[in-house]
Amino acid sequence: MTRARTRVSAPDQACVAAVDLARTAAEELARPGEPGEHLGFESEGDRIVTHYFACLDRAYRGWRWAVTVTRASRAKKVTVSEAVLLPGAGALLAPEWLPWSERLRPGDLGVGDLLPTADDDDRLEPGFTETDDDVDHQMIFEYGLGRARVLSAVGKDRAARRWHSGEHGPHTPIAHAAPAQCSTCGFYWPLAGGLRRTFGVCANEYAPDDGKVVAADHGCGAHSEAAVMPPPVEQATPILDDLGFDLMEEEAGSVDETASEELGHS
Repeated sequence: MTRARTRVSAPDQACVAAVDLARTAAEELARPGEPGEHLGFESEGDRIVTHYFACLDRAYRGWRWAVTVTRASRAKKVTVSEAVLLPGAGALLAPEWLPWSERLRPGDLGVGDLLPTADDDDRLEPGFTETDDDVDHQMIFEYGLGRARVLSAVGKDRAARRWHSGEHGPHTPIAHAAPAQCSTCGFYWPLAGGLRRTFGVCANEYAPDDGKVVAADHGCGAHSEAAVMPPPVEQATPILDDLGFDLMEEEAGSVDETASEELGHS
């Protein structure tokens, strides 16, 4: 069995010697002095050599300038083919590109923006099918309202976990300081369907969560059954026992004399 031999051409010496030409090309793209030391060269083929220079730009640490030079057959003059800035080992690179739909975060959607939902989104399912054995007849009337898809069991679970662990759940300072939880509040309006036992909407205009979905075990100081503080008691005029001494009007500058006279009488 014979192995196929690959012909490796020796680096063209004229292209190898064209270091200054390659550096000048790199400086034209960058700024004078930014292409640093010559890092070496690499033969790309017949009469084609790429020279590498360190990049001294602080914004591109770990990168290097790559300038490819070549010459025509039987020609003595070497010319620049291309010059680019390439990342080296340990270079700072941009994160892997992601589609815009995967880069979105809660709160990014603005006025006029559209966020199409994929056909295979596991948070949704057709509105005319049952999601589970729960006593949840939401599908019946939702489908009747013309909604093609409704929340699936996965979608409900994700929403419940997100709401319960968020700022309207039980693990917040305002909930810990509340006199009681939302499930016992008269302003608590339970949701319909399978989430009824866990979540509701606050309908107290004075509460910080008014109009928002809150967990049943959330709470705040605006609870409908919060204890009412008693009204402040008006201070009565003190009663003085004047049987043992005579009341006298105090004159300015005679406080010490009056006190000595009262002591003498007693």
